[in-house]
Amino acid sequence: MDIQHRQTEGVLPFTGKAPFSQITGGIFVCAKNGSDIGALLKQIETLVVHLHAQAYLNIHPLPDTPEPGVHITASHQLSVMTPHADTTGIATCLGLNGLECSADLELEIILAMACSPVVFEYPSREELVSAIRVRRNAALAAYQAELNFDTEGLERPRHYWNYHPDTSFTLLPGVSLIDALIETTQPALSGHVYSFSCFRASEYILTLALALELRDCHPALHRQIEARWSKQAIMGTEFQSVFLREYGSVSVPIAPRFYVPGERVWFKNPDEPSSNVKGYEGSWLYYLGSGLFNNFWDRKNPYTIVSKCLEIYHWRNGLMRTAQGELAMDESVVAKRVAQSSGNAQEIERILAQMLRYRDPYGVYAQGGCIDTTRESFRLIHPQSTDIHIPVSNIQR
Repeated sequence: MDIQHRQTEGVLPFTGKAPFSQITGGIFVCAKNGSDIGALLKQIETLVVHLHAQAYLNIHPLPDTPEPGVHITASHQLSVMTPHADTTGIATCLGLNGLECSADLELEIILAMACSPVVFEYPSREELVSAIRVRRNAALAAYQAELNFDTEGLERPRHYWNYHPDTSFTLLPGVSLIDALIETTQPALSGHVYSFSCFRASEYILTLALALELRDCHPALHRQIEARWSKQAIMGTEFQSVFLREYGSVSVPIAPRFYVPGERVWFKNPDEPSSNVKGYEGSWLYYLGSGLFNNFWDRKNPYTIVSKCLEIYHWRNGLMRTAQGELAMDESVVAKRVAQSSGNAQEIERILAQMLRYRDPYGVYAQGGCIDTTRESFRLIHPQSTDIHIPVSNIQR
């Protein structure tokens, strides 16, 4: 469910500086210079051993490329587990349980990144480590979140937030952004379930994931984000441009089952009539790993790609009009139809044949399905390399 569609269609490079004519996918960590390769290689090897990933990764020092560094790719053993860059079965193959064990989740994250058809570039080992940790934070925060679906929801913990229509929800003086986000999204701690659209919920999860890592590796940037959120929320297209990069494109789409745990994912509703119901244009979720996507509205029942596609497909059958003549969604009908389809293998196959196609461009409803051609990745965050720039609030109150 959604209040804002993805608007970007092009490829945004990760740093835009390395000419990767020799590098096709995986992870690339830049060295300061060619003579630094040996030290960097040892750092990467130590990290890989720490993550228990050495059997599944190839590590290649590249001292003579225009941008020297270390390239990390999938080993033959990992490639066999991930045909066509399908990363959804990694945890099953290796017996990992990332939602119960952070070490398992971090291992799944680096293995999925190593399978990427588009290279993840980092200027240091420290940036790579933080990239893994931010994704871990996001997956766990998304899994722990449970909210009420309401695209007009204006409900937050009053001892953390103030609301004004010009600034949305802003932090009260002296409160912690991390504490506010945790209490707002995790009813196990707050005792209350707050109202959100899935798009706004996804922003809170991503902000929390970044803030937890920034608190340790870049406290000054953490304070900047907290200060901005005390004046005006960062959200919508501004949020996407400040914190995220997009990889893949319409012309060169990302494999339909390539997902990295902790990254936000967009599924489009390909049925135009039901997409006109506010909040049902599509669905923003986080990939949790283990073949699962979070469920903001029922956290104990995360989605698989199959169950999510079935739900979105049956939104067309839940379409209705209220007594006032407005388009609305009957969720009880959707749930009933999903249950019926789930027990029919031929029906599942028929629906997935349509829904697992790549989505049509914005505004087009033709032969496309749910699957986005692109994915999102986090920007760099360490003091020496960050490309996050927090805009000054443009609201004068």
